[in-house]
Amino acid sequence: MKYISTRSGAPDLAFDDVLLAGLARDGGLYVPESWPQFSENDIRDLRGLNYQELAIRIMLPFLGDTIPDDDFANIVNDAYAQFDHPQIAPTKQLGDDLWVAELFHGPTLAFKDYSLQVVVRLFDYVLKKRGERVTIVGATSGDTGSAAIEACKDRDAIEIFILHPKGRVSNVQRRQMTTVLSANVHNIAVDGTFDDCQDMVKSLFGDEGFRDTHNLSAVNSINWARIMAQIVYYFWAAIELGAPDKKFVFAVPTGNFGNVYAGYAAKQMGLPIEKFIVASNENDILTRFFESGTMSMKPVVPTLSPSMDIQISSNFERLLFDRYDRDGKAVAKALDEFRRTQSIEFGQGRWQAMLEDFEGYRVSNDETKAAIRNVYEATGELFDPHSIIGVVAGQQFAVASDVIKIALATAHPAKFPTAVEEASGVHPELPAHLTNLFERKERLDELPNDLNLVSNFIAGKLAERKAA
Repeated sequence: MKYISTRSGAPDLAFDDVLLAGLARDGGLYVPESWPQFSENDIRDLRGLNYQELAIRIMLPFLGDTIPDDDFANIVNDAYAQFDHPQIAPTKQLGDDLWVAELFHGPTLAFKDYSLQVVVRLFDYVLKKRGERVTIVGATSGDTGSAAIEACKDRDAIEIFILHPKGRVSNVQRRQMTTVLSANVHNIAVDGTFDDCQDMVKSLFGDEGFRDTHNLSAVNSINWARIMAQIVYYFWAAIELGAPDKKFVFAVPTGNFGNVYAGYAAKQMGLPIEKFIVASNENDILTRFFESGTMSMKPVVPTLSPSMDIQISSNFERLLFDRYDRDGKAVAKALDEFRRTQSIEFGQGRWQAMLEDFEGYRVSNDETKAAIRNVYEATGELFDPHSIIGVVAGQQFAVASDVIKIALATAHPAKFPTAVEEASGVHPELPAHLTNLFERKERLDELPNDLNLVSNFIAGKLAERKAA
């Protein structure tokens, strides 16, 4: 299994090299040269496996010969040992024609745990094998940071710097990051938006001198290994509910397009998925694109669902790569134009091809609050302001009788207690392992939205750590 860049200007790499590289050196994202295939009979053979066993079967083809099967099995089993539900990602029926896949049973209560608990253990394994160290630099709109920090803390071969937009994550999200006081963990609150943080991370990777000096690596969903691990729960939910003998529609709360792209990957591998509903809040660049065929940037507005307050969805580039017939030079040209003009049409044919797989749906702040309340009153189920957007999108989409709709619940309601309580009148309690979160000491550094200051800060901290 080889991996190629979406911009066709970087060398093809094996899985372990892609894992450590994160972003390709030409600024592109890595994707598999070809998709592993699972026939209907192959999918039937997956029935009856537990989540860990299924994860191993789904992910092994992506590894090539880089990690022995038994070692990878140990990594996966260890990654999911601390999840608080025996099914890891249970499915639950919500009304007559909608199911919910609960993806918040990991240590930081968000879907990012399902990938990052695996990915960081893969880092540890490969780095120890090579005798190397890495500096992980990542941007977060709230959940990636806490999941990455939880997985990376106290690991000898990893130094981690996480940038988050100051004042634009929930108090729970922030404290899950800033109360981890491990010496190898560094939190940076940037005076800007998530898109500013993400651009800064890409710029740091684009500076080859800085990248090589500090051996940078990524845990954002620009890292292919993140996508690989997220493919698993699409297979898990669909098989639980009858795949391959049933067809499915998934409603996915979407910001950076990584979660829904993992579903697209599952479809390319053979899972019978009819459509993805790309569910957005008022930062609706993707919904507007699927409605009109024009992708155009607007300023980011703060909403009740801050993890989706994004205007530049990095993983959309991976989809574009397929729609441009894997012509990376054409993808790079289109994205350069988009950055320059902040508006682009990718062509009627490509747009129509995307509509075969995707449909957009937006949910406003007022609609989010009303839906949290209405669903709670009707079902007794409490959803956070991201998950409820997927639920609403799923509820409005009509399907044939042989098609099952699944909404992804991407975070525990207790990660956003203020918004949930205002909407429902119910204060969602944190699980036992986080009950003292607001009593813990915080540690973070606040920096302006200035690339040079951030890069100098990272270099300085690494020098201090090396000297210590």
